[in-house]
Amino acid sequence: MTNKGKILVVDDDRLVLATLTHGLSQAGYEVIDADNGDDAILLAREHRPGLALLDIRMEGKSGFDVAEYLRTSLHTPFMFLSAFSDDATLEKVKALGAVAYLVKPLDIRQIVPAVEAAFAHQQSRRAEPLRPANDPGGPGGDEALEQVVALAVGIAMHRFSLDRRQALERLRRQALHDGLSLDEQARRFVCALETLSAPG
Repeated sequence: MTNKGKILVVDDDRLVLATLTHGLSQAGYEVIDADNGDDAILLAREHRPGLALLDIRMEGKSGFDVAEYLRTSLHTPFMFLSAFSDDATLEKVKALGAVAYLVKPLDIRQIVPAVEAAFAHQQSRRAEPLRPANDPGGPGGDEALEQVVALAVGIAMHRFSLDRRQALERLRRQALHDGLSLDEQARRFVCALETLSAPG
């Protein structure tokens, strides 16, 4: 089977780790796994994966700590896998710039499409000519919009008990109904949640 890419999977639940590792391997990915944040950073430094899947709450270094290192030192994209979707967690996920946020319990059939989309996006970005940072279509433009869509999908999955495809379809239908782009609808969705969550 063709190797589709190298993925670092980090979760302190051994059963979840084994399930993800097996499922992604079966889907054609080379998987490196770790059950804690310290090992994850060492393995990322050594193997330079194309993507990382990170549990958030772990003993020692959290998934947020690992994500910060991946972002600043290795420029490795990452997505979060978590049973938690409280407002503080979602705000941190957005601030770190995760490519996706998936709420546990997880189905490998839900994760593989998200992983494939992340790798496809990386390849398309590498194929594009570099543009100035102040270009709305350049770095910081499309990427920021896509992160907002990923965050909105993760929130919708949790709030409405939907799988990833259903959540995205719900956002698309609402955008069409309101005459908005998917990106703008996602921004409104996330902003509305932040407004509702604001103190008093």
